Amino acid sequence: MNFPDNLKYTKDHEWIRVDENIGTIGITDYAQKELGDIVFVELPKAGDHVTAKESFGTVESVKAVSEIYSPVDGEVVAANPKVQASPELLNADPHGDAWLIRVRLADRSDIEGLMTAEDYEAYISQEKAH
Repeated sequence: MNFPDNLKYTKDHEWIRVDENIGTIGITDYAQKELGDIVFVELPKAGDHVTAKESFGTVESVKAVSEIYSPVDGEVVAANPKVQASPELLNADPHGDAWLIRVRLADRSDIEGLMTAEDYEAYISQEKAH
């Protein structure tokens, strides 16, 4: 699998890309493959607050409903209207156009504990082995 090096990853299969103090958050290619065909996405609104390691929404596929966890603390500045209108975008472009929310980070140090692409690939390999 191909995980972009400019993103940081969580054990819950979310990614974040940080530009200045804004973090763009989505689910990984691995997550969308595990979920299968995505049919619905529930996201917070601009102005809502998210907390690191806590759920901020759900992704529903034909197989299951999965919680999405924030990698950081912060305030939602945008939810992706494209994904809400066409949830299947998550299957097509999970690391690109199908981002979920943008958050103004409360503390940039939140991203220090997250995995690099290399770490995340190793983590997935271990997960599959169990």
